[in-house]
Amino acid sequence: MLSYAAVAEELKLLSNKTRLMILALLKEKEMCVCDIAAALESTQPNISQHLRKLKTGNLVRETRRGQWIYYAINRDNKPYISDILNDVPSMKHQAMQFQSESC
Repeated sequence: MLSYAAVAEELKLLSNKTRLMILALLKEKEMCVCDIAAALESTQPNISQHLRKLKTGNLVRETRRGQWIYYAINRDNKPYISDILNDVPSMKHQAMQFQSESC
């Protein structure tokens, strides 16, 4: 069972616009940092810092494929995160501009 403190910490992570947009992209498909940076018109170091916070908060998971790391939403025991992401503006168009393995 989750504690109020744990849920509050996860919701704090979602209060940042960039992190919320990253999760909206990852709702559509798993992506590498270079594609996320391009989709959000940001730098890779900036996106990497946000992904690190999301990973530390257990909101994203990573999978290594060759030299690239792909990120996806960690939905384990977090149905409320999916509920929140269902109500944010779609980033499907931005996510679909990038092919898998495009990095």
